[in-house]
Amino acid sequence: MHLKLYPHLSIINAPSPLKLAMIQIFITGGTFDKEYNFVTGKLFFQDSNLPEMLERGRCTLDVNIRTLMMVDSLELSDLDREIIATNCRKTSTNQILITHGTDTMQETAAYLAEADIKDKTIVLTGAMIPYAFGSSSDGFFNLGSALGFVQTLPPGVYVAMNGRYFDWNKVRKNRNTGYFEVV
Repeated sequence: MHLKLYPHLSIINAPSPLKLAMIQIFITGGTFDKEYNFVTGKLFFQDSNLPEMLERGRCTLDVNIRTLMMVDSLELSDLDREIIATNCRKTSTNQILITHGTDTMQETAAYLAEADIKDKTIVLTGAMIPYAFGSSSDGFFNLGSALGFVQTLPPGVYVAMNGRYFDWNKVRKNRNTGYFEVV
């Protein structure tokens, strides 16, 4: 991780005038963190872009970032989902943000909702366009929205995309429009 470049992001109990709770961020991969190989034209994973995004966005929230995996969500298995659920159960904070690929975000949200995780607000977010593509990525907007939602929503599992939040069981990705919508 890039914590040496962004030391304030690794502070777990930094004093805050508002006494805000720490937000645990779990990175799982997805388009959010894909890079583009200009020679082969393929997308791949290298390092997470999240620390840089938080730094560029001038984030002053108390966050702890942990990479659980770097995979395309189409390749995510139930074993991977159980790793995510176990980490959600074990973290001491009750505010959890998960970066995730958009193709199976709803399936992971459903898995977490049924995983007996008590008294925690869990928000999954992602991007349709890689952050590495610059200003055309929706990643910044989705990340900022998700950070706001994880601090204000009651305990439960949610998906945050396109400036909106959705209950885990009332959302789908519309593959024709590229937007998430209520079902």
